[in-house]
Amino acid sequence: MNYLEFEKPLAEIEGKAEELRALARANSEMDVAQEASALDRKAADMLKELYKNLTPWRKCQVARHPDRPHCKDYIEALFREYTPLAGDRNFAEDNAVMGGLARFNDQPVVVIGHEKGFDTKTRLERNFGMARPEGYRKAARLMDMADRFGLPVITLVDTPGAYPGKGAEQRGQSEAIARSTEKCLQIGVPLISIVIGEGGSGGAVAFATANKVAMLEHSVYSVISPEGCASILWKDAEKMREAAEALRLTAQDLLKIGVIDRIIPEPIGGAQRSREETIERVGRNLATMLGELVGKEPAALVAERRRKFLDIGSKGLAA
Repeated sequence: MNYLEFEKPLAEIEGKAEELRALARANSEMDVAQEASALDRKAADMLKELYKNLTPWRKCQVARHPDRPHCKDYIEALFREYTPLAGDRNFAEDNAVMGGLARFNDQPVVVIGHEKGFDTKTRLERNFGMARPEGYRKAARLMDMADRFGLPVITLVDTPGAYPGKGAEQRGQSEAIARSTEKCLQIGVPLISIVIGEGGSGGAVAFATANKVAMLEHSVYSVISPEGCASILWKDAEKMREAAEALRLTAQDLLKIGVIDRIIPEPIGGAQRSREETIERVGRNLATMLGELVGKEPAALVAERRRKFLDIGSKGLAA
């Protein structure tokens, strides 16, 4: 278990319980069951207390936790017959973006998502989930194909933002993001987006301009990272806690102001502690949202989607 900074007291208690059990395994005559159980109960109570009212900055930390299920995990668990499709038919394949044909509950769909990787090697291969222009052009190509064949599109968002490197800018990063966002608004098929971790800036919006937008309870979705915001406003990245508060980036705030439609609850302690249960909850919510959209006329889906995003901001920021 990778513990976050604010979970250090919890790590100490759980560590002591494990030490007792290790001693008992080494010496069969030692009976530590009662002491270990008491520590387990104390740890469970502390976990509930820690996650009861997370601050926006702590939610950012949870959303970035390396043990949270990633796009690849959701695709493997929830979709059958996944057939990956590669390349933008222009420049290259972008490993930060997964996408292809699949079946969800026997419904043929196109699934697209950001993949961060789970260890040093795969994180480098996936560029930490930061897509380049070819990734967004691949996504637009897949959405265009889905529209042509009448397939619902499901996107899984988990990115700190689009890759800001020189090569990406030279190949038209902003134009690629805009084209992907435009394609989201144009397709006449159901489009559902779920923020499973970080929803960073235009890199997330390019996948999340959807009929239904859901967020996991401890995920975040914002125009800029708290560190980037703090660097711009206060010239001090250490003020990221204040920036996180001001950005209204939590699922709870975004539901209030109408940016998202649904919050998917996470198990106590976050998705990283109960990966399978989290994936199952996402699957149930995805099935519900898809059921609400399948069967609607293409023109109605496009009109609803456009109206949804034109109305953002009408609820104001009073919260």
